[in-house]
Amino acid sequence: MSKRSVIADTKNEGSQKMSFEPHRGFEQSGLPEEMKTQLMQMAVQARGNILKMTSIAGSGHPGGSMSSIDIYLVLYNMARIDPNNPTRDDRDRIIISHGHTSPGVYSALAATGFFDRNKCISGFRQCGSPFEGHVEISVPGIEWDTGNLGQGLSVGVGKAIYGRLKGYDFHTFVVMGDGEQQKGQLSEARRMAAKEGLHRLTAIVDYNRLQISGRLRDVMPQDIASDWEADGWQVREIDGHDFEQIYAALHNAVRSEGEPIMLLARTTMGKGVGFMENDERYHGQTVKPEMLSEALAHVGASDNDLAGLVKLREEGPPPKFPQKEHNIFRIEPGTPITYEVDQKLDNRSAWGKALVSLTKANENNPDFTIGVFDCDLAGSVKTAGFAEAYPESFFQAGIAEHNTATVAGALSAENAISVWADFGVFAIDETYNQARLNDINHTNLKIFCTHSGVQVGEDGKTHQCIDYFGLLNSTFGWKVLVPADPNHTDRITRFALSTEGNFAVIMGRSVAPIITTEDGKAFYGDDYQYRYGHMDWLRHGEKLVIVSAGNMAQIALQAWDALKKDGLSVELAICSDWSDIHHDDLKRIDSFEHLITLEDHNVKTGLGSALAVSLFEAGARTTLTRMGVNQYASSGKPNDLFRALGLDAFAVVNKVKSLLS
Repeated sequence: MSKRSVIADTKNEGSQKMSFEPHRGFEQSGLPEEMKTQLMQMAVQARGNILKMTSIAGSGHPGGSMSSIDIYLVLYNMARIDPNNPTRDDRDRIIISHGHTSPGVYSALAATGFFDRNKCISGFRQCGSPFEGHVEISVPGIEWDTGNLGQGLSVGVGKAIYGRLKGYDFHTFVVMGDGEQQKGQLSEARRMAAKEGLHRLTAIVDYNRLQISGRLRDVMPQDIASDWEADGWQVREIDGHDFEQIYAALHNAVRSEGEPIMLLARTTMGKGVGFMENDERYHGQTVKPEMLSEALAHVGASDNDLAGLVKLREEGPPPKFPQKEHNIFRIEPGTPITYEVDQKLDNRSAWGKALVSLTKANENNPDFTIGVFDCDLAGSVKTAGFAEAYPESFFQAGIAEHNTATVAGALSAENAISVWADFGVFAIDETYNQARLNDINHTNLKIFCTHSGVQVGEDGKTHQCIDYFGLLNSTFGWKVLVPADPNHTDRITRFALSTEGNFAVIMGRSVAPIITTEDGKAFYGDDYQYRYGHMDWLRHGEKLVIVSAGNMAQIALQAWDALKKDGLSVELAICSDWSDIHHDDLKRIDSFEHLITLEDHNVKTGLGSALAVSLFEAGARTTLTRMGVNQYASSGKPNDLFRALGLDAFAVVNKVKSLLS
């Protein structure tokens, strides 16, 4: 294997002929007449199912579901997917961006044989049912939980990148609404797809020209076709209710090797029911019970099974589908790099070196696939070394953080390692919604944030990310890791990259002195073993313990030295991961009369608050003093800012003395 590629040796296996059903793959030049007849029959039943499930549930989005259903039926019946093995790695990916059209998606999947139609109709939007109001990955055939509009194309970009990295020839289809074209993230995704030449990516816009508040041209005028063309896409207009046109357009798109293609599918909201058509009220309003029979008659569907479906709903929600566990392949963490005590290095440089080192250690691993994303900051966030060594696995996304957060997350949900490096304020503060959706989608994303905390200094308050833990800890899956020096960073980087789950590693910008033991050796040296959830106990003392994190460990050490000269001995610990604090550490903290937490983070939502909750729940009786950032700081040298905020060593010493007195 070439050093400059980390794509597996087996990458061309996916390019062989795939064993899908013969009619799948849009291989025939025209839609077979027999399949056209089947699709027309499916469409009648599917529109009836949409009306029934939304009416029985008393909520939902029937209008857009009925304008998109013909597109869904062609895709789910003709794309290379397998209802009997919906997660096979070489399948086509179908991403539904306007997730509120779930009634249409579920109806199409049921018609294709993914599950029983009665279960999704009776269990739609029912507590405990897998058939939620917006499409969910808990349902076979669904690739991504969506609903927050404007995200789907970014997901598609991530899936298309995965296909390229693995050498598969699958195609990715992204179906979206026309109203969501107003979202800015879509333009970011369009440009990245065009730049990367992702011709195995096709977008389909359901162009029914209506949104919640009325006509698109009245709510927010927009030339959708011109916008896509300006960003490097081919645009082809089709009738979104003509099966032959839909099929022909998709047949041509999957064979295109030039620019990515967007199909602007002209449709009618509420298609098939006269009083629903072109009425924006039915975007999110169901048909009234007294009008349901009339609506079903319009589409040619029978309502004679309604009573049975209602009874089935009263019996309780349908069971959840078995969930496939994420296929995490073994990753070698590689040999840690130990920096000597006299070396001058920042944590971000140590992380960049560890990334290259770990990738090199896995070059001969046939399962190892990695993608590293940067947002115009490679030199600052230290991904430039990786980009030089492994250019095929490095993706420069430009100043487009919302798109990058989703693209990287979508890649990480596949059998790949996905890494995104950025400044803390961009990767976390700016993209919280994307982080939340990544968590909901059970991604395996690794974010490495440099330039975090007040320590950023001269860039000022807009760039001082002081709420990274508070934001990510409000999710249920993200884990935050805050290394204290370059050696610590190296080991934490290797842990995060080789461990399943969403991890954010937080670093500052400045040089971080090597932390030493009392006898002057590197504390995080060759003998150190990183253990997630465990604190590192650095110095020993009595009555009072100081727990610090990240770059504040240096200030805590300065305070400890000053206190020692004054004849005072206190305990000193470093907490690098606050999400899950080990009970042994809580017990040890509670053996002291006083606890001081010291952090370069918003004092209201950081280390001190996390420890307070854990200690209180454990029944601890130690007193707690939180020292952290209590206001937005100005520009200035980091040491000057810490002094102004009362977070320097002098302030810590005074606080300790006041507590012990």
